[in-house]
Amino acid sequence: MSTPFVARAAQVARLTEALDRARTGAPSLVLLGADAGVGKTRLLRHVGQVVAGDGARVVTGHCVDLGEIGLPYLPFAEALGVLRSVEPDAVADVVAARPALARLVGTAADVAAPSASDADERRELFEGVVEVLTACASPGQPLLLVLEDLHWADASSRDLLRFVVSRLAAQPLLVVATYRTDDLHRRHPWRPVAAELARHPRSEHLALEPFAGDELREFAAAVAGRPLPDALVHRLRERAEGNAYFTEELIEAGADTDALPWSLADVLRTRVERLDATTVRLVQLASAAGRRVPEPLLRAAADADPASPDGTVDAALREAVTQHVLVVEDGRIAFRHALLAEAVYSDLLPGEVSAAHRAFLVALTTATWPGAAAQRARHALRVPDLPVALTASWQAAEQARRVLAPAEELRHLEAVLRLWDAVPDVAATLPEPRAMVLRLAAGAASRAGESERAVQLARAAVSAAADPAARARARTTLARHLLGMEDVDAALTEAATALTELGPDPSSERAWALATYARAALNVGREDEAAEVAARAAQVAHEAGDAAAESDALTTTAVAEHLDHERSTRLLTEALARAEQTDDPATELRIRFNLTTNAYYAGDLPRAAEHAAAGRRRAAALGMTWAPHGVDLRTLDTLIRFVRGDLSSLPADADGAPGYARAVVAATDLYAATARGDADVPERAAALEPWWPRDALLALTAGGNAVDALTWQGRTAQARAYADRLDAHMRSLWSPEYLGGIWLTALALAAVADEATVRRAAGDDVTALLTEAGARLARVEHTARHGRPHGGRLGPEGRAWLARARAEHARAAGDADPELWRAAVAELSYGHRYETARTRWRLAEALLATGDRAAAGAEAGTALAEARAIGAVPLAEAVAGLLRRARLGGPAEPRGDVLTSREAEVLALVAQGLSNRQVGERLFISGKTVSVHVSNLLAKLGASGRTEAVTIAHERGLLGRHEAADAAG
Repeated sequence: MSTPFVARAAQVARLTEALDRARTGAPSLVLLGADAGVGKTRLLRHVGQVVAGDGARVVTGHCVDLGEIGLPYLPFAEALGVLRSVEPDAVADVVAARPALARLVGTAADVAAPSASDADERRELFEGVVEVLTACASPGQPLLLVLEDLHWADASSRDLLRFVVSRLAAQPLLVVATYRTDDLHRRHPWRPVAAELARHPRSEHLALEPFAGDELREFAAAVAGRPLPDALVHRLRERAEGNAYFTEELIEAGADTDALPWSLADVLRTRVERLDATTVRLVQLASAAGRRVPEPLLRAAADADPASPDGTVDAALREAVTQHVLVVEDGRIAFRHALLAEAVYSDLLPGEVSAAHRAFLVALTTATWPGAAAQRARHALRVPDLPVALTASWQAAEQARRVLAPAEELRHLEAVLRLWDAVPDVAATLPEPRAMVLRLAAGAASRAGESERAVQLARAAVSAAADPAARARARTTLARHLLGMEDVDAALTEAATALTELGPDPSSERAWALATYARAALNVGREDEAAEVAARAAQVAHEAGDAAAESDALTTTAVAEHLDHERSTRLLTEALARAEQTDDPATELRIRFNLTTNAYYAGDLPRAAEHAAAGRRRAAALGMTWAPHGVDLRTLDTLIRFVRGDLSSLPADADGAPGYARAVVAATDLYAATARGDADVPERAAALEPWWPRDALLALTAGGNAVDALTWQGRTAQARAYADRLDAHMRSLWSPEYLGGIWLTALALAAVADEATVRRAAGDDVTALLTEAGARLARVEHTARHGRPHGGRLGPEGRAWLARARAEHARAAGDADPELWRAAVAELSYGHRYETARTRWRLAEALLATGDRAAAGAEAGTALAEARAIGAVPLAEAVAGLLRRARLGGPAEPRGDVLTSREAEVLALVAQGLSNRQVGERLFISGKTVSVHVSNLLAKLGASGRTEAVTIAHERGLLGRHEAADAAG
């Protein structure tokens, strides 16, 4: 296949480990079962290439679906034929001793079944097969025997496999037997054989599940030749359910279309066409319900369907399940695969489609269980019966709102809006006018994380409002959704217009308009005006008896409080207590978010962690995980966990989230990924660049981590260029003195310092780099003096990065000043474990340069212990390298002449700044092989990274001056 092999690391490891055990005299059988198309053959082809590269011999035999006239021993005959071609003498010796074996290794005409009565001949043949496999395997060249598609195996082949497994003793042999699980009906002859073999002590079962999460994304990108948008990957997951073949076919047919490729549809329909007519009709009926359907509902629909014969449901259902077309899944009747349901449904004629949906609509007429209204709406739309569809969609939206399911609520409200003009008489009977339905839909969209859609619907609500008061209310709603999109100027305009339209009289509507205006004013930096308007909003809200609006106004007052952190916290706590008594979850989450940021920026990490965790739980309970402040609380929780030393990967639970929410989650995960040493951080950050215009904080988070990761990888010139490009983008969106610029510029200064260190070691002029470092430090100092910090002054994090920038500037200049690094460690005392450990490493270097070996050893030891404790691999390697080179308790420094010739070639290309992939292209080896060579040479040189390896190699005369200089450029 042309598609590169991706993922399946666990399965590859298990198979290669099994072969390694076989080398040592522990043969085994691996039973590899999976549905058709999941990727059994692709996996084994890849494993074969891997183990063949290590000296193993790989032979494959295939079973073929020949019905009742199957050729006996076909997979073994094929495999033995290959072995005879590569080991003719060994096979000939066995045939001479076991003449019956000639049946399998002779010409095609000789391959015939032995007489059933000739047990001795059959045993001789079986023993001969085992002896050939033994003769063609050795510890230096173990044998991997792959037997494909044993669900089609004839009885003789099954017996022979059982015999071979029974004779496994000490041969350097691994047998892998594959079969399709979806072909194994209850009476299938392979089923008892597989069960028997699975119980054998020499066998193990290897499950090959469909692709999920990142594996599917990686596979889809490999098939398409480019990364696919998250929305398309999500759609592929829904349709193909991780099946490799199905995914490939859908992508090649156009991943952004709903059409089912004819080739795939034919394959899927083949399974249905072998059923009898009554069962086919039941399956067709089930397809109208989608992937799954409750059994009682399917039975009721069958009873209401004129095309379904009476009294046949039980037999038809049993046959469909036996043939693996339908299965029982979580107490429901389900199609074996989502695409199978899709193929059956797409094959129905229009009249059959309408009849099937009408049968379900009849069956659902009196249903009252949760979700019944949604089901009625769906089937009524397909009949079509528009009056029923409209009323059922409204009922379904109300049900979704009650159970806090905003995505489903939005979907049903949008159906109501689409049907509004088609059945105006029915629409007129709904309890809300169209403008209010639009506002409700906008709220659902916001809670579901669809901020752009929320703004669109809210704008439509303004246009649909019947009078100035309704229009003003709609404008306030629009302004709040614009704030969720960070379109602050537009929000300020809409809120101001709403206040004009409402007039001066106190009311709940005016209180909300004032509170919204105050929020917008705060977000554009007009704190004094925001505080004044928020106070008026709180007063009006109190007079109008609107506790939710009062809570929102109090929140703005608290956030606008610059100088008194404790007072701000008290106000927020008071606002939260009020908000919890109202039906305004958006305001509640906003308050929880600000309580968390208050604690975080004050350096109170335990309290911040407590607030973040509680806020995240509350957002989930409200069904608002992906709402604006729900996402904010999630990312804050992740950030605080990272700062406190948790570098674990995030769970893959954001796959179903809207694209923007997934992007925010992915950006925040890059903090821990960079510290862990994930090699793909720059690529993951680059994939998020389309979101830069949407969210400046996302851009800063993803881009800053990319700068840090590039520096760790020794790509310092790229790191500096990336930092400058990101900084220009940030300054175009935020103030030129944005505080995040301190962090970003400190990271860029670290890249400058690394590059200056390499060039200075090579004897090159570093004047230009020192000028650049000076300009960057001046930028940081200016931002620290003139930026607009939350709370009126730099918090612990800002002060820490300011101190780090000063220390990195000194390092770039070649000035080992321990006091600068001590100052940075002191500022990090609020609890940033990773950065504290990293700063102690640099402090140890500075102490070592000034001759204080005892203090350097203590600092390095502390840094190493912390780095290892939290799993910061690059940092741990860097500190360990320092300890080794300085002989501060590590092993003696390795000699430089231990590099192999290939490692020396790789190092020379690394010194030119080439990536692993580029080095591989130059040397005609894979990127993975290059990675192994790089790891080996780093270990031998005692280096923590590529840049340090180049420096050490130059010092030992392993590189020319130009190569060391190239590494920095």
